[in-house]
Amino acid sequence: MREVSVERFVDATPAEVRRALAPGVVVEYEGSFEVLEVEERDDATFVTAGARGVGVALRFESGEDGLRYEQVGDAGPFDELWTEIDWTADHEGTRVVATSGVSLGLPLAAVTDRVAAWKRRGELDRALARLDDDLH
Repeated sequence: MREVSVERFVDATPAEVRRALAPGVVVEYEGSFEVLEVEERDDATFVTAGARGVGVALRFESGEDGLRYEQVGDAGPFDELWTEIDWTADHEGTRVVATSGVSLGLPLAAVTDRVAAWKRRGELDRALARLDDDLH
């Protein structure tokens, strides 16, 4: 498994960031999957997403200062995927940090997981840039 982390200053309050980062919106911001279904169950939100014949189910848990989600079930392109997005007040805005762990579970994990982490970093960068754009 490889971990990646990106951060961005957003010119918005932590409350505005929290409201903007609804589970389905997070998946859309990342840009790799289309949201097919969002379902509220128990204390979590489940997002089913897909692209080019590949589907993934993600379980989201939200907190006051962040959210965490992970791939659930046997279907999906990853052997393991989790992401945490945290935010804190920073001067006149909010510092948003996204950290993710990813593993494809394929042979030559040193290479395949490195490529998956590189792609994941791009998705997280894109998500935080889109968040920033939407809040301006």
